[in-house]
Amino acid sequence: MYGYKCEYCEGTVQPRLLKHEAFKHRDGFVILEDVTIGVCNTCGNRYYCAEILHTVHAVATGIQTPEKTAQIPVTHLKSA
Repeated sequence: MYGYKCEYCEGTVQPRLLKHEAFKHRDGFVILEDVTIGVCNTCGNRYYCAEILHTVHAVATGIQTPEKTAQIPVTHLKSA
């Protein structure tokens, strides 16, 4: 599944296990834990398989119940 050429540079996409990966969905944010994604070894571009994207959609839309939820602090950046 990995080892193919990056579409943005001459690098090679390699598997990388990440402790947390955040996704923005039209219905909110989803964080997947302990997920393996593809990452270019030259430019760092990230590649996600269909299973990951389907899971993000299912959790964001309420089709799949998340294992847990997290609070995220939000604030405004003061203008210079």
